[in-house]
Amino acid sequence: METVNIKINGADYTVPAGITILEAARAANIEIPTLCYMKDINEIGACRICVVEVKGERSMPAACVYAVREGIEITTTNQKIQNSRRTNLELILSTHNKKCLSCVRNQNCELQKLSRDFGIEDEDRFKGVMPESEYDKTAPHMYRDSSKCVLCRRCSAVCEKVQGVGVIGANERGYKTRIGCAFDMGLGEVSCVGCGQCIVACPTGALSENDQTAAVWDAISDPSKHVVVQTAPSIRFAAGESFGMPAGTNVEGRMVSALRRLGFDAVFDTDFGADLTVMEETAEFLDRVQNGGVLPLITSCSPGWIKYCEHNYPELIPNLSSCKSPMAMMGAITKTWYAEKKGIDPKDIFSVAIMPCTAKKLEVSKGSNATDYPDVDVSLTTREFARMVQKAGIDFVNLPDEHFDNPLAESSGAGTIFGATGGVMEAALRTAAELVTGKELENPDFTEVRGTKGIKEAVYKVGEYDVKVAVASGLANAAQILDKVKQDGGGYHMIEIMACPGGCVCGGGQPIRDSAVQSFTDLKTIRAKTVYDDDRNDNLRKSHKNQSIQKLYDEFLEKPGSHKSHKLLHTKHTARSKHEF
Repeated sequence: METVNIKINGADYTVPAGITILEAARAANIEIPTLCYMKDINEIGACRICVVEVKGERSMPAACVYAVREGIEITTTNQKIQNSRRTNLELILSTHNKKCLSCVRNQNCELQKLSRDFGIEDEDRFKGVMPESEYDKTAPHMYRDSSKCVLCRRCSAVCEKVQGVGVIGANERGYKTRIGCAFDMGLGEVSCVGCGQCIVACPTGALSENDQTAAVWDAISDPSKHVVVQTAPSIRFAAGESFGMPAGTNVEGRMVSALRRLGFDAVFDTDFGADLTVMEETAEFLDRVQNGGVLPLITSCSPGWIKYCEHNYPELIPNLSSCKSPMAMMGAITKTWYAEKKGIDPKDIFSVAIMPCTAKKLEVSKGSNATDYPDVDVSLTTREFARMVQKAGIDFVNLPDEHFDNPLAESSGAGTIFGATGGVMEAALRTAAELVTGKELENPDFTEVRGTKGIKEAVYKVGEYDVKVAVASGLANAAQILDKVKQDGGGYHMIEIMACPGGCVCGGGQPIRDSAVQSFTDLKTIRAKTVYDDDRNDNLRKSHKNQSIQKLYDEFLEKPGSHKSHKLLHTKHTARSKHEF
């Protein structure tokens, strides 16, 4: 690796050639503030908060876009630099809606933190032109408030570069510039897939999920309602960050304890639904392989991915698994099998899901195609769950560990790994291999499909079959795989796609971390490691070995792929125009 010798604040450093001043300073444990910057995604030097001095330069360059060179001498802080950064920050604040106390991002806002760090006292030193009120709540999963937008373009960069969707961007020019959809359409009128990655990228409260906690509080307060809640696999590995705990901390027991204290009548584990999904999806896959069905089979657990496919690859809809997501399967079983066992009228069950995903709100809005009741009534993000806990005054960190409620509690490690990219594929392979061969796997680990790479491929021997699989996370990566399938099939038998980079552990509904953490901390790897640690330590690691799942089929569903299973646990997908929601 080529290196260069540089000076930062008078000290000598040797750093890789070609990196930016911002990266070099971070390597030297020197923090330079930023606002618009996201590593490899949005490096545009627009906000000018990261300006520094470079010896010999007439003006102060933005550290995030200025590459180091041999002998360069950099000053990252002095009174002139601080005054410049402060002025730039005040100019941004001059057109910002500063109603911080009622903002969803209060105390977790990068603009607010910068204002505090720079000691901004006179917020109105500059009189800017406030943007016209533009409050877009046309989509069921999120809203957009232009009065809090700082034009950093992080949201549009993620939407275009990471997700390959590109439905938001800069409209007009100069002081009239604002972020929105083409022709000023609402998010509910375009082909937004609901992934929520724009929300995670936003440094302020300009973007947020539609908060539905009020409906949950109302249901909990209604004595006629039996209120149940399920939690997705990845929630337990990220929720602790909302309460100041280290990234990747497993808070399963405390999470269950908190939900009981919020007043839920039963707390269920979506990992059970993940095991159920493995049973149905594996049966569907083997049927297609053995009976000449459409291949490759593409998994259907991620609603953001499904909507992306419906808009952009409608010709591949026959390849999609007809299985509902684990959340929807859990909801369907809750309002049928569970309701029968408990003697509860399904209309009196209010079903809540805590999900890492804003697209789950879209999925819930579709209702159910099997019963007179929606599978799930409300889907909350991890962030909404945290706000409920905080509102209730619950000391989350010091809660005792408690366990999920039966009969929807038992789950396998295979269900747990649904939370990380490659997990759905690995869980399916564990079951498919044993069902095809009738033999116990000596090693249930399919490590080639693990890891946080955007695209992974592998070939496995399953009985007499050489099964070629692919895994993609992040929709721009998915497009590369899908283009191969469109061209010649790619030789794949099964493909797993997750809308969010790294899978559900980094879903659009997970705790929001600032750009420094997102840029320089590998959250995907940290959270995923805990997922696989939990699986490795589980005594039960295969979905088909789950005795509660076996009991469900014996008592109610008959067998995977049965008529009853298809009615309750499967769905249909619909082609959509690129210009409709």
